[in-house]
This record gives sequence, structure tokens and C-alpha cells, in this order.
Amino acid sequence: EGHCKGNPHPSLPGPQRLQWNIPAECQTAIASSLMVAKALADDVDSHIIPFNCFGKGLIKKCRTSPDAFIQIALQLAHFRDKGRFCLTYEASMTRMFREGRTETVRSCTVETCAFVRSMVEDNPRELRLKLLKEAATKHQQLYRLAMTGGGIDRHLFCLYVVSKYLGEDSAFLKEVLSEPWRLSTSQTPLQQVELFDLARHPEYVSSGGGFGPVADDGYGVSYIILGENLINFHISSKHSSPETDSHRFGNHIKQAMLDILALFQLDANALV
Repeated sequence: EGHCKGNPHPSLPGPQRLQWNIPAECQTAIASSLMVAKALADDVDSHIIPFNCFGKGLIKKCRTSPDAFIQIALQLAHFRDKGRFCLTYEASMTRMFREGRTETVRSCTVETCAFVRSMVEDNPRELRLKLLKEAATKHQQLYRLAMTGGGIDRHLFCLYVVSKYLGEDSAFLKEVLSEPWRLSTSQTPLQQVELFDLARHPEYVSSGGGFGPVADDGYGVSYIILGENLINFHISSKHSSPETDSHRFGNHIKQAMLDILALFQLDANALV
């Protein structure tokens, strides 16, 4: 019935406390590891944004993929934050394959860069919309390829494993695999959100999950699309990096989302 209530078996022994004998050298190693772990944890600059200005319902009225919309907004936000583009990782599931896990969508594309430049320069709205559509179409194409085994990063990893097994050095693999992912992103999927009404039961709203930045001077951005009107962003970076600030980046994400939506000039009825 969906719960774990029951009567314990009468012959089941009760719980017993485990007594641990930890040698001094082991205690020293634990204390040392704790210091390292605490320093890493204290360096994380974490910021959570409940973005409720609009959600996937309104994005769909723009005839745009919600994931593509958000990914393009992240590119615009990052360019405004750092003044340059960077290698971007987006996780894609490969559930169509037995024991499939993930593939990478390299969402910083030529098309997306062209759109971002049009937003930071003085360009007419019609041109920006055209470039946005091209960027969104390209993103969806890359996502489909990643889901269906047409990605490149797992292939590159396999080549790396084979090169190590054969003892062969590859200048190409060394260069490609050493490039840092300064923007690492992922959408937290939800399959059960239709089972309850988020508007009537806001206490069921999840803040989702997050992860740390992959590069020391980069950002980690996880987002979860909840219902029709809410998107939660988890932003992380490192306090030790002078280039990053999670709260600053969060403000750029908010503004980028609003600026892209403004291109569609939706009337007041569409916002309801």
C-alpha cells in the first residue's frame, strides 16, 4: 500500500550496537581526510534560485523546447558574466541502450554563439528571433543525437581507454580530453510530477539536486522544471576563484531568461 509498516517477526533479533576498534594511525588518516574534505566543502559557493517568473508552459507557447530555451539562456548569462564563451557540458540520458548511462551534449554551438552576440550587440528583434530559432533547432538536434548513440564524448572516452590499453600516445586525445568544462549543466528529470497538483500543494515542490563545478574557475548549474510555472536552478562555483560568483551568475541567468522571453512580445493573456 505504499508504506513500510508491518509487524516484526517474533524470532528476529533486536539491533546490536557495533563496537569499533580504530587504531591510532587510522584515526590520524581519518582526521587528515576530514580536513581535506572540509576545505573542499567550505570552498563551494552554492546558490539556489526558485525562478517563478514563468516556466515551461509559457516557453512552449513560444514554440521552443524548454531545455533548449534554458541552455541558450545559460550561454547568454555566461557570456555576460565572463565576457567569453566556454566548453559546455550538458548531460543526456542514453536509456534506449542496455546499461546506458549518459552522453554529453556540447551545448555551446556556433549557432548559440551567434544568437548571444546578437543579444549583446545592437541588432533588430527579427534577427535575434531568427538566430534563436536556429540555435534551438541545433540544440535539439544535438540532444537527439546524444540520446540515440550519435554523440562524440563516449566515443572519445573509448578511444582513450583503448589507447591506454595499447600503450599508444595520441596528441589528438591529449588535447581534446584536457580541455576544461567551465560550464557543466544538467536537468534533473521528473516523471512523477503529474501525480500531484503543485499549485494546491506547494509543500511538494522539490528544490532538486545540485553538483559542484568541474573546473576550478567554472560553474556547475543543475535545473529542475517543476510543473508549468517554476524552474529551480542550483548554481555552484568556488569561493577561491576570483572569476566566479554564484549569486552574480544567478542574476545573469534570471535576466537572460527574461530577455529571451521578451523577444516574443507575448500579450498579457499569454502570461496567465
